[in-house]
Amino acid sequence: MTDHQNDDDFVSKSQRKRDMDALQDLGSELVELSKDTLKKMALPEDLLSALLEYKRLTAHGAIRRQLQYIGKLMRNVDPEPIQQYLQILKGESSEHIAWQKLLERWRDKLMADDANQPLFLQSFPEADPKQLHSLVRQSRKEKLDNKPPKAFRQLYQLIKEQIPEPGKPRIWNKDEEEDEA
Repeated sequence: MTDHQNDDDFVSKSQRKRDMDALQDLGSELVELSKDTLKKMALPEDLLSALLEYKRLTAHGAIRRQLQYIGKLMRNVDPEPIQQYLQILKGESSEHIAWQKLLERWRDKLMADDANQPLFLQSFPEADPKQLHSLVRQSRKEKLDNKPPKAFRQLYQLIKEQIPEPGKPRIWNKDEEEDEA
């Protein structure tokens, strides 16, 4: 037996190649996203610039080489948060779907009965009671008058602000970083 066969960290050349191909495929998924979405993600600067450069290229050979370069850069990045974010964008994350349904249930409860407002405020004390009451009232009025559901959507956003989304990777925002400094 050779020394590397006894080593617990031994990874075959074929497995390393499969891992690199998987990272390149992940990079291929990233290039399909819009520039704005890519800029919102917590990606290293070199990877982000490579992805944006890919979008600028038109020659087939250059595109292929850039995709390989993106795959190489992906080796230095933890792929798990990126995969989770892509699942959320595709609507494949069961945690994200459950969270959305929770938000909708709360909105339906609040719309159904005023007695649910104190329950919501007890569960989420940071919520503004006046704003909550106003949005529920406006939503009901919109529904009765067959108007566009503007307040109904605002109510959903208010609930969304109070209930954090589980499993969503942190999206880097330059403005937030400046505020913290």
